[in-house]
Amino acid sequence: MIICHCRNITCSDIHGAIDWMRQADPDTLITPRKVYRALGLKADCGGCLPLFLDTMRRNANLPIRPDRAIPVLKDPQKDQASCKAIPKSSTTSTVQSAAN
Repeated sequence: MIICHCRNITCSDIHGAIDWMRQADPDTLITPRKVYRALGLKADCGGCLPLFLDTMRRNANLPIRPDRAIPVLKDPQKDQASCKAIPKSSTTSTVQSAAN
């Protein structure tokens, strides 16, 4: 099926580009721009973008494998509890005086 009439891109072109990129680099973030570049093309009018994205999302190789994803190093709940604001004194200034 043709996805982009301006550039004559088919769904098999998109799937082939995604499969090729995932095989070349398992950790890469695949974007529509990268798919266009892999096909040697640039987007034209952008009217196909919703269908282009839907086609990309249907490819099993689009997401980075969970075991290759970046691990969460900090617990956001714990970090919020330990964060305390320091009140700013009205007598302190961050600007140096002109007399110095």
